[in-house]
Amino acid sequence: MALRYLHTMVRVKDLEASIAFYKLLGLKETRRNESEQGRFTLVFLSADEKEDCPLELTYNWDGDEGLPSDSRHFGHIAYEVDNIYDMCQHLADSGVAINRPPRDGRMAFVRSPDNVSIELLQKGGSLEPAEPWLSMRNIGHW
Repeated sequence: MALRYLHTMVRVKDLEASIAFYKLLGLKETRRNESEQGRFTLVFLSADEKEDCPLELTYNWDGDEGLPSDSRHFGHIAYEVDNIYDMCQHLADSGVAINRPPRDGRMAFVRSPDNVSIELLQKGGSLEPAEPWLSMRNIGHW
């Protein structure tokens, strides 16, 4: 029996704020589906040359009242980055809190506007521990 990965879906409350956040990570919109009848919008984002591993943002036009709010059970979305320090600085400069700084030169966590935990992992081996990251403490939950 064959199995093929399709996508990861995240329900969002503010579609434009969420798209802007994921674009900061380097994802690009690859397709969009708007359903007047279903009253929802689906936006698929992916990293360059990784369109076979998309992130689906689901936005319900009338809100999500009545839906479970257990998004933390989802876990996290993980992305590999070329330079974790540069990515974290880019995100911080754009107003994103670095919940778990990359003190080890290898791993960091941030949260999306919808409180989805995003893990950032350094491509290859860990970078040499460096300031200001080395001295930073965790912020909130990650």
